[in-house]
Amino acid sequence: MEDIPTPAFEHGKPYPGTDIVVSFEASRCRHFAECVRGLPMVFDVDRRPWIDPDGAAPDEVAEVVRRCPSGALQYRLREGPDEVGDDITSVEQLDTGQILLRGRLAVRTGDEVRSETRMAACGCGASSMVPYCDGACVAG
Repeated sequence: MEDIPTPAFEHGKPYPGTDIVVSFEASRCRHFAECVRGLPMVFDVDRRPWIDPDGAAPDEVAEVVRRCPSGALQYRLREGPDEVGDDITSVEQLDTGQILLRGRLAVRTGDEVRSETRMAACGCGASSMVPYCDGACVAG
């Protein structure tokens, strides 16, 4: 029997806005900072809560969330489609060893299969979250 993937969105802490909900899975964040550079009025690490989905238009928030290479950020629109991965899967290995994947991904994590659109995979084997990168190779 084929496993039904769980959306990555379900694993993060939800930050609800009026028209969009952003979820954040802190353990997957590799601090690429695409969010804070892209929309500092929405993503402000010095503010609590640090994500204010109503700080910009929902389409702008969704566009910046899609820039998150690790997939730590996900979104759901109140009206409209959830995020869909790119039709063509892309793979890029960084000098730090991390492997960035984008596309329509089904990722097995133990007994679970997760539906992903973006992720930073472990390229060194030292991560405690394999297949996800936890920064072990970068910290070493």
